[in-house]
Amino acid sequence: MSKRVITFGTFDVFHVGHINILERAKSQGDYLIVGVSSDKLNFEKKGRYPVYSQSQRMKILSALSCVDEVFVEESLEKKPDYIQEYNANVLVMGDDWSGKFDTMKAFCDVVYLPRTPSISTTEIIEVVKNL
Repeated sequence: MSKRVITFGTFDVFHVGHINILERAKSQGDYLIVGVSSDKLNFEKKGRYPVYSQSQRMKILSALSCVDEVFVEESLEKKPDYIQEYNANVLVMGDDWSGKFDTMKAFCDVVYLPRTPSISTTEIIEVVKNL
């Protein structure tokens, strides 16, 4: 039986930190499922729309060899539903979320992985805006 891993994110302005965490997430199992925050959800979470649309972000993620399946995450509250719908055995999140998804342990294992130091989409956007 394969071990199914699920993770979530916006994945806007795609960078090496995204690749690193997705590759490490995939190493936690055999099959990687990625929930991509919808444009609407991203606005609710961050107060801004992504630079790239959800369809563009999904296309980028779908092209990666480490990603097996991609879907749109419409709501943060639906994480348990997504975990069950996709039969995930492991939820992987960046360690900046450490402890925040421990309630998901009722549905699957939860693993927090270290983020790539000194890189974030927010910082990249700010640098570009200031050029």
